[in-house]
Amino acid sequence: MAVELCLLLLLLFCGSTISEVQPIYKPPPGTLDFGFVPAKTYDTGAYHEPGAIGILFKIVHAFLYLVQPNTFPQDLIRKLAQQQFGNTQGDYQKAIYYEIGFIVSAALGLLFILLLPLVGLCFCMCRCCDNCGGEMHQRQKKNADCQRSCFATFLFVASLIISVGVLCAYAANQHLTNQVRGAKKLVNSNFKDLKIFLNDTPAQIDYLVSQYNTTKDKALSDLNNVGPVLGSRVQEQLGKEVRPALDAALTMAGAIRETKEALENVSVSVEVLQEGTERLHANLTEVKMHLSNTLNDSACSAAQAASTCNIIRNSLAQLNINANFSGLPGVSSQLAKINDVLKIDLSSLVQKGYAAFNDTPDLVVNQTRNILSDIKSVLESIGSNITTFTRALPVQKILADLMVHLTQSEAYVQDYFPLVEQYDFYRWLGCLILCCMLVLILVFYYLGLLCGTCGYDKHASPTTRGCISNTGGNFLMAGVGFSFLFSWVLMIVVVLTFVTGGNVEKLVCEPFEDKNLFKVLDTPYLLNKHWKNYLAGVIFKNPNVNLTFEKVYSDCKENKGIYTSLHLEHLFNINELLNISMYTEDVALKIEHIQINLSKIILLDEIGKENLLNFSSSGIDGIDFSAYLTEINKSVTKVDLLSFANDLEARADQLPKGALENALKGHANNIRMIHNQQVVPLEQAMSTLNQSIRLLKRTSSELMVKVKNVISAVNAAQDLINNNASQVIVQETKKYMDTIIGYFEQYTEWVKESISMEVAACKPIANVIDTAVDIFLCSYIADSVNTFWFGLGGSSIFLIPAIIFAVKLSKYYRRMDTEDVYDDTENGNNGYHKENLYGIHNPVFTSSVEQW
Repeated sequence: MAVELCLLLLLLFCGSTISEVQPIYKPPPGTLDFGFVPAKTYDTGAYHEPGAIGILFKIVHAFLYLVQPNTFPQDLIRKLAQQQFGNTQGDYQKAIYYEIGFIVSAALGLLFILLLPLVGLCFCMCRCCDNCGGEMHQRQKKNADCQRSCFATFLFVASLIISVGVLCAYAANQHLTNQVRGAKKLVNSNFKDLKIFLNDTPAQIDYLVSQYNTTKDKALSDLNNVGPVLGSRVQEQLGKEVRPALDAALTMAGAIRETKEALENVSVSVEVLQEGTERLHANLTEVKMHLSNTLNDSACSAAQAASTCNIIRNSLAQLNINANFSGLPGVSSQLAKINDVLKIDLSSLVQKGYAAFNDTPDLVVNQTRNILSDIKSVLESIGSNITTFTRALPVQKILADLMVHLTQSEAYVQDYFPLVEQYDFYRWLGCLILCCMLVLILVFYYLGLLCGTCGYDKHASPTTRGCISNTGGNFLMAGVGFSFLFSWVLMIVVVLTFVTGGNVEKLVCEPFEDKNLFKVLDTPYLLNKHWKNYLAGVIFKNPNVNLTFEKVYSDCKENKGIYTSLHLEHLFNINELLNISMYTEDVALKIEHIQINLSKIILLDEIGKENLLNFSSSGIDGIDFSAYLTEINKSVTKVDLLSFANDLEARADQLPKGALENALKGHANNIRMIHNQQVVPLEQAMSTLNQSIRLLKRTSSELMVKVKNVISAVNAAQDLINNNASQVIVQETKKYMDTIIGYFEQYTEWVKESISMEVAACKPIANVIDTAVDIFLCSYIADSVNTFWFGLGGSSIFLIPAIIFAVKLSKYYRRMDTEDVYDDTENGNNGYHKENLYGIHNPVFTSSVEQW
């Protein structure tokens, strides 16, 4: 068994570790807090955050998904691993279908590699023969300026896109170099953490043994305080029925006080509303009378005011009150009965019940003074075999062997890491040269655009263009030449890195992230045709054990212990070694002799119950709520006075300037004042009345049933205390016994859990896989390489339109040997005058639309 443990722990410690910060934990009531198994804080983090370049990585991932959206071909990979690929006719078709995106893209790249140098050669030969724009003669066109501007714009845009691609490629190249340089620090940090981890494991074992004292001290403390502990448990169990009953009674006492306040609010609000509506009615009647007098004025007979006055006269009927509170019934009788009910302080009576029930622990203390004297000696002997087992693990020898392997591995890495950095420098330099090729082309294009644009003179003829403009055209043609020279070399690199990096991303990185790669590895009889489960066959020499790569990786990812992750119960079973049931029988017999009597507790006397019944018969359920709500739901007036006043003022503005208009506006202001001084307070009183009536309606709904339910709940709780408390006490006594025994069961379970989940936690196994595959292969290498070919390839593709636009544009910048000449009488002012061209050999063309 020691050999097997050594092998398993070697797997654990061969990878890097990750910092683990223990969370703040508070145990639930009734449980022991053993704390956390001590673990040092590590410096290494097995997670890579690429930073700003991560945006480029995501764009490349999206592009690869467009190129190859097919799912991971598990069946094909299995056949390759089993050397069965090609046995069936459809295997090659499936492989081609899966790789069709890469095949098509690579074919286009090869076509680019073959054709572009050939096109460049033909183009060069064609220009040497004064064709393909090689003739130093420019034919004039009416839209020449427009064409020149368009070509310059398109070339500038293409150059910008190429520049962005170069920047992407350079950033990816530099990112990979930076990560390789930082990898040494990461590796050193991992080795440092591994040494800390190896040295910390013995301390973890010692901590498990020391926590037995915590268990024993807690058990002895509960035995010395059996009264408060058991009394609290009995009180908690009885409180499941007692407290809700007392809470309901206390709530009903509060409802009585709320009912009184609501009745008082209803009485006062109704009185205020009755007086206010009478006063409002009188004021509105007066306003209508004054308005009528104003409208009867002779000014309203005029043709311009007659229709407006009639509209106002017809709307006067709306100035009236809408709600009538004079007929609402009073609530004085109900209020008088509630005041009688409140003469008895029901809340005080309920609080006395609470106090009596809360004295349960004191009753238990007085009745359990002479118990548990023989139990303490039994508890002292429970932890002996636990200590023996934890100290019997062959940890020290295994850790010493692992430290030797760790030291050798560190020396090996330190020796070969400079060689890795040297080769990475060569790679970085080669990629930089590729970027410089594109930069050289861009320099020619940008200089050509700059010189051509700045040196171009629209008044100069093609044969008299300046030196700067001519130099710009030469720069553009130089950029074209270098584009033909370098483009095929760039595309060769793009195709090779695209096929390699893209397939690594699709066949390794993505399946690793969604764990499909582990599913392939877990295929029965894949790695060994005689073993169903390869990992179980290597570790246990028993391939029938259900131990898979995916399960081990997932468990280690969650930082579970090596015992759980690798199913070490097939080597030794902790449950058989940590069994304390043999010690519990004697303790149980001692605790069962506890006897407690709680018949002195009174929850609510007859006076309190009678007070509740009086409240239910107070008559609040006889209030005509529908009558109140009907009036409350109405508005105070038939029309909104503010809207009426605004409308009145608007119609007054339609009248001719004069006394009639001023009088109507004065009435409008009077109506607004009535609204602010009388309607608004009435609306507030209606809101108070509405709240109080609805509260009374809710309270009175099935009031008698609610009160009877409260009394029934109190009676049931009292009956439980008087007649059934002994049964509850027996149950809680057994639970108390289980608690004492449970402390030791908690300890054994904690030891099992710690050995399974925390001692020798196998997070480093997942970390070494994540570091090798996810960080180094995928994040460092694959993402950087894929981003490099993405930028380089995009730039190479846009060299084609850049070549076309540069050739076209250079014709407008370079100094020509000959040019077209036109007569003013034939073409207006679009051509050049012959007299400006004496001494220059210029063939004359008669048509200005002939194409060159």
